[in-house]
Amino acid sequence: MSRPTPERIAFFLPSLAGGGAQRVFLHLAGGFAERGYEVHLVLARAEGPYLPQVPPCVRMVDLGASRVLTSLPALSRYLRDERPYALLSALDHANAVAACARRLARSSTRVIVTVHSTPSRVVAHARTVRAKLLPFWTRFFYRWADAVVAVSQGVADELVHYVRIPAEKVKVIYNPIVTPELFQKAAEPLEHPWFQEGQPPVILGVGRLTKPKDFPTLIRAFALVRQQRPARLMILGEGEERPELERLIRELGLEEDVALPGFVQNPYPYMKHAAVFVLSSRWEGLPTVLVEALALGAPVVSTNCPSGAAEILDNGRLGILVEVGDCASLARAIDKSLDCPRRLTMAQDYQRFTVEHAVLQYENLAGLAQ
Repeated sequence: MSRPTPERIAFFLPSLAGGGAQRVFLHLAGGFAERGYEVHLVLARAEGPYLPQVPPCVRMVDLGASRVLTSLPALSRYLRDERPYALLSALDHANAVAACARRLARSSTRVIVTVHSTPSRVVAHARTVRAKLLPFWTRFFYRWADAVVAVSQGVADELVHYVRIPAEKVKVIYNPIVTPELFQKAAEPLEHPWFQEGQPPVILGVGRLTKPKDFPTLIRAFALVRQQRPARLMILGEGEERPELERLIRELGLEEDVALPGFVQNPYPYMKHAAVFVLSSRWEGLPTVLVEALALGAPVVSTNCPSGAAEILDNGRLGILVEVGDCASLARAIDKSLDCPRRLTMAQDYQRFTVEHAVLQYENLAGLAQ
């Protein structure tokens, strides 16, 4: 086997599409680079809206594959040629390719796969045979990894009891979400007319317009709030559910008070100035946007979805938790939050989610800690 280079760390992703796992890896890559490592960001295909956010100190490697599976030979060659000490991957199909590539390359690079969602929920809402068989093929491929990182305790419990990965192989490391750049970007001017002085309060949701985010429940809850008081709802993100959401908005007569601006490169000023931030998801792994909104001081309402929301909000101490899919309870929680004064967010509320904390834990897991 080729001998790895201790100073070199690689991160493998399908692309830099606009998702939470991609943002997490950009933060981790930058954090490792700041600690003096040579960091490579290896992409099956170099595309996606986060490409401009790759730190200059991180070398981007484009494998030029048409899909993740076909990147296997190129990733294997990369491991043989570049010999990183550790390869971290995210998203189930990329995790499988990373584990296979290490074996194919006959490399001693440590492979650490990360799991960002609850497997049972993925299977329950699966549309493809591959997704329905997730517990079986991940159990097979993950045995070739050196460690499996779960981004919350809820995800870890499922990996052990549902996917049946040995408990000693699973480690919980919270995502590195809170960065200095988060606060810098949040301080940028917000010119949107809805956020100007004298306007009705803005309720904010952020996420891909997909079924797991359950924005229809948020829109229905907002309709109930709107019956009681002036308010507006803005949902930042893009996805395949846009036509359904636009139809629901029209049916409820909310066209003047609900906005779907699409993907926004810098959502943080919106979070900072939102009257209430709402997570309406059916399920999550560890909802990045919830941590960001909390750190930026926005009042937070969230479904108590599996998993991560209750861990982030300390079982309701830092924000209101409601049942999944219950638009009436969600409306009451939003209404209550609009009436309450904003709480002062303390650093200890989000210390678990800083880059420094996560990088140190990954260093320990990879055997790199000094």
